[in-house]
Amino acid sequence: MALRLVIGNKNYSSWSLRPWIAMKVAGIGFEETVIPLYEPGSRERILEVSPTGKVPVLIDDGDIRVWESLAILDCLADRFPNAGLWPSERAARAHARSVAAEMHAGFAPLRRHCPMNMRRPVNARALTPEATADVARINHLWTECRTRFGAGGAFLFGAFGAADAMFAPIVSRFHTYDIGVDAAASQYMAAIMALPAWQEWQSAAAREPWVMPGNEFD
Repeated sequence: MALRLVIGNKNYSSWSLRPWIAMKVAGIGFEETVIPLYEPGSRERILEVSPTGKVPVLIDDGDIRVWESLAILDCLADRFPNAGLWPSERAARAHARSVAAEMHAGFAPLRRHCPMNMRRPVNARALTPEATADVARINHLWTECRTRFGAGGAFLFGAFGAADAMFAPIVSRFHTYDIGVDAAASQYMAAIMALPAWQEWQSAAAREPWVMPGNEFD
């Protein structure tokens, strides 16, 4: 049975972007179902496929359901080992898993202060000290990954992989809110935004009719 990925609004759902862009770049075929967030009946629809009432959810072989972004990426890496979602070299793979987990668990001040909104015109927003600290850590993390492991390509570990998928929404935030980064990090952002998969997602986000007022800032 074909894989099905249930996601939220492309304009706002940062967690949905992560497995979606990983599957697109890796050439993993899937059926897509969009459930707009915070609309009447949204939670009930999501609860039909996810025990947490949250997206994304990967449905595999009908009765296998994976309802968390990093877990989805790990399951995809198991199911499609040739997709290269994690680096093959042991030290690089360990580092990639660490930074992906750090992204999953951290950077809450930045995520709250600069929610993903791909339709928003590029415009700087004053950052809180906590969000500024998050930006500094991410800038260092990207530069370190590129310097140590990125010689084989334009992404954190050379070829695009799960770690890049985890940070794709941060690329969107840094771009949307005009957040400055070092040269290596800026080049990395440009490589992510040049991906056809990124442009496909962004184009679809621009066409969506739904608006979440809590994610809209001047």
